[in-house]
Formats: sequence, structure tokens, C-alpha cells
Amino acid sequence: MSDMNIVCLDMEGVLVPEIWIAFAEASGIPELKRTTRDEPDYNKLMNWRLGILKEHGLGLKEIQKVISTIEPMKGAKEFLDELRNLTQVIILSDTFTQFAAPLMKKLGMPTIFCNTLEVADNGEITGFRMRIEQSKLATVKALQSIGFETIASGDSYNDLGMIRASKAGFLFKSTDKIKADNPDLHAFEEYDELLAAIKKAL
Repeated sequence: MSDMNIVCLDMEGVLVPEIWIAFAEASGIPELKRTTRDEPDYNKLMNWRLGILKEHGLGLKEIQKVISTIEPMKGAKEFLDELRNLTQVIILSDTFTQFAAPLMKKLGMPTIFCNTLEVADNGEITGFRMRIEQSKLATVKALQSIGFETIASGDSYNDLGMIRASKAGFLFKSTDKIKADNPDLHAFEEYDELLAAIKKAL
């Protein structure tokens, strides 16, 4: 086992339920169920979401209220605790600090790199700032450039870059389409399977 490893995990769909799906259900706006599993272009997806929020007069406060009711997936915290006992872990997510903070508390405050929302004084979400283009892949490459080896796992189109760029990469709770399009990638449904695969790669 090398001590130069960092495990990079996606957040939504891997450790916690999809925030936008939970919000779509709570607000009764089914269009908001679209995620990066359906739309590979994240900017397009976010701009579309912001348009829907504006149309319905919904802002950050309403979304944060729903997020406060979301619990990590069953077994996620135990999986993360065990993994963090073995090696360094960074959560790489295209979500926003304003959404992720309460969820990180429930997961024991792991390190997360994500983006930020632009919010007006009245709580309207007016825009979003991505930390860097293709943030997951760019972060994995940056970690490798300073001497780390990465192991990555995620469920969506925007995770494929970091999964393929890492020395070991796995799909987790992904869609049938993404699994079918990437038959060479190991795909797991249970945390103990993913943990075993990561241990083997360490």
C-alpha cells in the first residue's frame, strides 16, 4: 500500500441522494429531476435549472430547507469512515458549497472540493461559479502532478474523466446506459464491494 494515494469520490448518487431530485419531489417540479446522469453538459443543465427556479420564484432558502432533511445513503458514513482510516479521501463534486455544507456535517466533515453559487440579497440564485473547467478531471490531474496516485469513483457522465485518468476507477450506483457505454469499467452497487476494490488498488 502506497501512502501516496488519494481516493476521489463523487458526492451525489454515491454518498448522498441527488439533491435536485429531492428538491424536485419536495417542490412538485418534475423537470428538476434532470441530473448529470441525463445531461452531460453541466453548464447547460445548471442554466436550465436556474431558469426553472426563477420561473417558480424559488431561491436558496427553499433548496436549503429540503437539503436539511436529506440523510446520507444507508451505509455511506460507515464506508467513508472506514476508507478514511485507510487513506486520504477527497470528495469532488459539481455541487455548491451552499448545498454541500450540511451534508458534510452528517458525513463527519470530509474534505470536499466543489463550486459556489451567486446569490442575490433576496435569496435568488443568480448564477454559479465553477471552480475550474472540468473540475473533477482537472483536480485529479493536479493531484497527480504533485506526486499523488488517484483512485476514483462516481456514478455520472461528469465522473468518467477522473475515473479514466486514475490508476484505478470504478462506477458506483450508475445507470444502465453509462455502464453499457463503459463496459471496461468495474461497476458496483454496494459499499462493501467498492471498499474491497479500493483496498485492492491501494
